[in-house]
This record gives sequence, C-alpha cells and structure tokens, in this order.
Amino acid sequence: MIPRLDAAKIAARDADTIAALSQAAQGTGFATVHNTALTEARVREVIETYRAFFHLPEAQKRDVDMARTGSNRGWGAAGSEQVDPDANPDYKQFFDAGFALPADDPLAALSVYAPNRWPAQPDAFQAVITAYYRDACAVAMTVLRGIAEAIDAPRDYFAAAFDKPMALLRGNYYPQRPAWATAQDFGIATHTDYGCLTLLATDGTPGLEVRKRGGGWIPVQAPPGEFIINFGEMMEMWTKGRVQATPHRVVGTDAERISVPLFFNPAHDTNVAPIGSADVIRAGDHMEKRFSETYVHLQRRPAAP
Repeated sequence: MIPRLDAAKIAARDADTIAALSQAAQGTGFATVHNTALTEARVREVIETYRAFFHLPEAQKRDVDMARTGSNRGWGAAGSEQVDPDANPDYKQFFDAGFALPADDPLAALSVYAPNRWPAQPDAFQAVITAYYRDACAVAMTVLRGIAEAIDAPRDYFAAAFDKPMALLRGNYYPQRPAWATAQDFGIATHTDYGCLTLLATDGTPGLEVRKRGGGWIPVQAPPGEFIINFGEMMEMWTKGRVQATPHRVVGTDAERISVPLFFNPAHDTNVAPIGSADVIRAGDHMEKRFSETYVHLQRRPAAP
C-alpha cells in the first residue's frame, strides 16, 4: 500500500503522520503527499511549460543539448540516458536544471554544479522553472525533516547538508510507447534513484510502476497538485538501511506523459556514510559516479587499443 500523507501534518510533527512516513520509508519506499504550498494551478503551469518546450522542433532543442557538454544541464534527447545496462537507452526526452552557484564559488567548477542552459523558447521558461525549483526544494525539506524524525534522528539532522544542494529538477517527456518498442525498451527502465529524496509531480497520466518486495509491480500515480515521494540509494546508505530505495520504472502507454521530479540531494562534500560509521563517502563522488554510468554522453568507455 502506498500511503497518502498530509504535508502540513508532517510540518506540524503529527505523530500518526510521522509513523506513516516511517512505514513508507521502511516498506515500499514510496508515498504520496498533498496539501503543500505548491497548488494544482502552479504544478499545471510547470507541466505545460515543459510540454511546450518538448513539442518544439528538434533543431530548437538542440541549442541546449547536454550532449554537447560535459555535464547534465539542458535537454536530453531520446536515448540520452541508460539507467539499466541490461535494457536499451530510455526513449524519453528530458530537461535538467540545477542549483546555481556564483561563478567565483570554489564548487562551481564541479560538474554537479554546472551552469544551467536555458532555451529561448517558450517565453518565460526560465522564470517558471527556476521559481518552481526554489519552492519545490522548500517542500522537499519539509519532507526530509519528517524523515529525520521518522528514523528517530533530530528533526534538522539532514538540513545543514543542503546549503548548496546538488538538487536537480527534471522535466520528463514520455511519448506514446513507440510501435517498435521491444521488451528491452522503456520510457525509463528499472532503476533506483541515486540521491536522497525525490519529489515527483505528474500530469496524472498513468505509467509509473514500483517493484513490490515479493515481486510484481504496483502502479502509482498522483494528480497535479499532489506529489509522489520516494527515496534514493544515498538515503538508504546514509540511514544504514532504515530508509529504502525501491526499484521503479515507466513502461509507457498509448498516451504521452509529463513528469517533473526534483531530485533533492545534499551538498557535494557532505559525508553520507552510514550514521555512526567512521567511513567517509562524499555525496558528490557518489552522484558523479552514477551520472557517469547512466548519462550516455558521460559514460566512461574503454580506451581504444
């Protein structure tokens, strides 16, 4: 079962809501959240802004093609990401934007803080997306504080690590499942998210499936204005398994689908080794490794003989 949680009750530290969040974190690894500061109208505006971009001619989108860079900012064409090495590259398109650092910040040279690349069209694209990014991060922090309480840590246990978050906002465009698609072709193949917390808005179209612990798949969806949350590999590692990263996928249907995940991750130098461990695992090292494995233009290929 995927619990439906009230964000205002998470913020108010309601005991029953925190207990339900704890069960979700240790069980399916997924929940839905409603009653946030992000209204249905606001989410629909963001979704339609992304939709307008993805419907542009490919030549216009190529102006911000991330394949021309050494980073993951801008547009990713179909086939730009391969999250499962046993499946074909995903047939979705996407657009990534992240935290903007001043040019003189020492971390600005790192690929995980690469400059954002903004298209000239649609009008107001940058303004709409950057405003949503800011407010979605605030919602994600509310949930993260609830997670800290859910694992019996101080409420602000994670908060200080997010002063310069490697938070990535993505617009995903899943077209109708192509006629040529095989059993190895997905909108996005089976994977776990890499980071801490994912806050996902969708246009309400079905498609997301979550793997059950005993096998099989659970469909999960939420209308615009409600959010699906799930947890990533970094959070599972950081909490010593008290929060679960659950595999999920989008197979695709006969309808196009827009989703908008915020991947909420801590600052680059944050030690995300298991709580109480003497180990040091930098968050940025983990993210850079996973990006280099799954973004096709960043994949490390063996040197030619």
